[in-house]
Amino acid sequence: QSRIMAGQTSEVEETMTRIMTHPHNKGVMAYIIVNQDGIPIRSDGLDKNVTVQYAGLISHLCTKARAAIRDAEPEKPNELTFLRLRSKKHEILVAPDKDYLLIIIQNPNVGTS
Repeated sequence: QSRIMAGQTSEVEETMTRIMTHPHNKGVMAYIIVNQDGIPIRSDGLDKNVTVQYAGLISHLCTKARAAIRDAEPEKPNELTFLRLRSKKHEILVAPDKDYLLIIIQNPNVGTS
């Protein structure tokens, strides 16, 4: 089982490295993988305090967004599949899963004139 976990860890590391370094992703500043308790379990690009702050805030926001989508039309089951937030300084992309959240923080102004 530890060999399987090591393989999964290696695959996750490779995927996140690819996201952070891909030429089309020039604006990617950081990523955070958060467990269902809102605790960051892997990250790159931010210091620890900022990582914990983003993890907590975005986890809480996703919980609220999931509830809003679910409650908007209770007769038609629906769920949150992606969340995108944009400000002048950052764009935050969130891909929720059953057990984890993937949070990507990027500069939306990279490559714009």
